[in-house]
Amino acid sequence: MPLFSLSQPAQFWLFGLTTGITLSAVATFLSSIWNQENVLAPRSTAALMPLRLARHRVPMVSSPFDVPDETLETISRLQALFTVSGPQLTQLVRHMIAEMKKGLQDDNHSLKMIPSHVIRRPQGSETGSFLALDLGGSNFRVCEVSLEGNGKMRVQQRKYTVSEQLKRGSGEQLFNFFADSVLSFLQEIGDTQTPRKLGFTFSFPVKQTSIKHGYLLYWTKGFSAASVEGLDVVQLLQEALNRKGVNVTVTAIVNDTTGTLISHSYSHPNTYIGVILGTGSNAAYVEKAENVPKYKQPMPTGEIIINTEWGAFDDEHVFLPRTKYDAKLDRASVNAHQQTFEKMMSGMYLGEVVRYVLVDLIKTGELFKGRSSDKLSKPYSFETIMMSRIERDHTLDLSDTRTVLEELFGVEKTSLSDRRIVRAACELVGKRAARLAAAGIAAIVTKIKKLNGCTVAVDGSLFELYPHFANRMRDALNEILGLSAENILLEQARDGSGQGAALIAALADKE
Repeated sequence: MPLFSLSQPAQFWLFGLTTGITLSAVATFLSSIWNQENVLAPRSTAALMPLRLARHRVPMVSSPFDVPDETLETISRLQALFTVSGPQLTQLVRHMIAEMKKGLQDDNHSLKMIPSHVIRRPQGSETGSFLALDLGGSNFRVCEVSLEGNGKMRVQQRKYTVSEQLKRGSGEQLFNFFADSVLSFLQEIGDTQTPRKLGFTFSFPVKQTSIKHGYLLYWTKGFSAASVEGLDVVQLLQEALNRKGVNVTVTAIVNDTTGTLISHSYSHPNTYIGVILGTGSNAAYVEKAENVPKYKQPMPTGEIIINTEWGAFDDEHVFLPRTKYDAKLDRASVNAHQQTFEKMMSGMYLGEVVRYVLVDLIKTGELFKGRSSDKLSKPYSFETIMMSRIERDHTLDLSDTRTVLEELFGVEKTSLSDRRIVRAACELVGKRAARLAAAGIAAIVTKIKKLNGCTVAVDGSLFELYPHFANRMRDALNEILGLSAENILLEQARDGSGQGAALIAALADKE
C-alpha cells in the first residue's frame, strides 16, 4: 500500500517534473483544475488559470503562480458587481417585453418602438443600382449597391470618418461633409451625371412621419451637432446635396438595424430581427400590424418593421443591474440619463466602464500600488479595442496586457496581480454586455412568438471581433430560452445597414 496517494492531476504534474515534459504537464494540471472550478471565464483559460492555484495547492510543491488573497478578493468583488445571473436575465426579458408593448401603444415611454414605415421585406428578386449613405457612428460609408436578383448583390463602397469637430459643430457643416463625401464617391466610380436614388441610414433616434421624412429626437454616440435635433434629417441631407450640385435624390431614411434586417432578408427570408452591436446598439424586428395601435397609416402587407431604440431601455433605472461605475459614466456623458441599456453594452462605452473600475482600484491602492498615469486618467482613453486585446492575452504572465498598460498607458512597472485584475475587469464587463444583448434578443423573439425558428442578423464590431462575444450571447440565450435557443440563429451581417438602405430605396421606388 503506498505511503501516500495523489489525485490523478497531481500525479500527472509530478510525473511531468520528473520526465522533462514539465510545461505540458503543468498546462494539463492547470487545465484540469480550471475545468473543475471555472469561476470567471470558461473560454479564457490560460490567463486566469493561475488564479485557481491559491485554492488548489499541491502539497510540498510551491507554485510561482500563487495569487495573493487580496487580489482574489478584489476580483471576487468585481465579479459580484458585474455578473448577471440567469434568473436576472429572465426577469429582464419579462420587463423588456412589457416595455415594448407600452411603446407600441404610444410614444410616452422609454422604449420608443418607432415604426419604420417599411411595410415589406425584399423577395430576393429586386434589381437595379441604388446609393446608400450609412451613418452609424464615428464612421460612415457611401455605397453603390447593384441588385442582381436571386438574393445576390454587388457592392462598391468607401468609408469616411466623422471628426470630433464635426460631431460637435454645426449641423450645416456636418451635412455638407456628407454631401461632399457622396460627390467624392461618385467621382471615384466615374459617374456624377446619372440621376441616383439614395437610401439614408441614420442610426440615431428619429421620429419618422413617412419612409422619406424623419425628425431627429436627440443625438447619441457622442454627437451634439447644433441645429439638427427636431429637424427633418432627410431634408437637411437633400439641401446639402443640392448646394453641392449632386444629382441624387434621397428617397428613404432607415435606421441601421432596419437596414441590417432588410439586407439579410434579401438572401435569408427567415430573418425577422436585425441587431447592431458596435459603437452603439439597437434592434429592429418585424411586427404584426394589429400589434401597433399607434401607427395609423395603411399596412397592406399586414406587417411593419419596428425600430425599438432599445438603447433607452430602463432609462428610469428600475430594472438593469447598474453599478456605481455605470452611474459615473452616465453622469459624465454628453447624454446623461439617456441610453442606459446602450451604455452597458456598446463599444463606445465598455472601455470607459473598465477605466472607471481601474481608476477606482488605483485610488483604493488595490491596483498599481496606487499609482495612475496621465493617459489612464483621461476620459475614454481606455477604448474597447484595448479590452479586446487584453482578453486575447493567453500568456501565463499576461505579457501583452503588460505592454498595453506600461507602454501604451504609461503605468509604471505592473505586477502579475495587477494584470490579472485588469484582465478580469475587461472580461467581466465584456461578458455582461454579451449577456444583456442576448436578453434583448430573447425578449424580441419571445414577443413575436418565433421560438420555433428565427434568424437574427447581427452587424457590428463587438459581435464580429470581440473575443467570445457571440458565444457568450449564445450561452445566455440557452440559459434564458432552454432548448428553444437552438432554433434561434445569430448570423453575422457585415455592412448590412448600408446595403439595406439601398434595398429600401429600391422598395420605396416601387411604391
